[in-house]
Amino acid sequence: MKFLHRIPKPPLSRFVRVLWFYEGYETAHKKERILPTGTIEVVFNLKEDITRVYDPRKNNECLTHRGALISGMLTEYTVIDTDEQMHVMGMHFAPGGAFPFFDLPLSEFKDQHLSLEDAWGPSANTLRERLLALPSVEAKFDLLEAALMEKMMAFEHHKAVLFALHEMHSRQAQSMAELVEKIGISSRRFIQLFSEQVGLTPKLFCRVLRFQEVVHGIGGKRDVDLADIALHCGYFDQAHFVHDFKAFSGISPTEYLASRTVHLNHVPLAD
Repeated sequence: MKFLHRIPKPPLSRFVRVLWFYEGYETAHKKERILPTGTIEVVFNLKEDITRVYDPRKNNECLTHRGALISGMLTEYTVIDTDEQMHVMGMHFAPGGAFPFFDLPLSEFKDQHLSLEDAWGPSANTLRERLLALPSVEAKFDLLEAALMEKMMAFEHHKAVLFALHEMHSRQAQSMAELVEKIGISSRRFIQLFSEQVGLTPKLFCRVLRFQEVVHGIGGKRDVDLADIALHCGYFDQAHFVHDFKAFSGISPTEYLASRTVHLNHVPLAD
């Protein structure tokens, strides 16, 4: 399997964590659960002009999208077809980082998979065609950076959102009430700003962050003490920990432990 990535140059690096490219991803299983990560992703399928997503909320109904796909902030797992990961590339936004590139509140993308054409118009399909025509991965990355620079709107996150993101990632905020008190605006206004510029409510975003802390705490370790990881991540009640994990992933922590792969947020599904 070929995997390459690039950290974009400033000012893009403020908003886009990484550009990535996969080729030759082959597995014995046909479908995978994709776990919520607290970020927004844009994916270009370079093998065929269609991407299939299976919605677990609708009895795994298959939804098809042409061109590039926007995966919004997820609050539960979704299912993808591994055949479509054979030749793909994309961009992984920082939390809140997608806001300058879309003329919509990011809350509109919550639990949604949409065609990039819906947001960028015909230029999205033109971009995919240009990516296909380029011979090297580095040239493809150059084109993605140029396209993002062209789409990026003049924008500054509200200082309340920036402060909250810093506190949440550093685990300084002990409760939403304490965070709102530090910020100094009304709770209602803060929730509105955060949802628009990040994609989830502050409370739900913190829950996804904590879930991801658990996933990475498990990582690839051979000997895993789930109770210890749960406690380290702020779960003081085992039942709450298991309930939260299952709400986001559809499986228990023990089941995840048995089925995890090196790709921590991709969990194989039995055929």
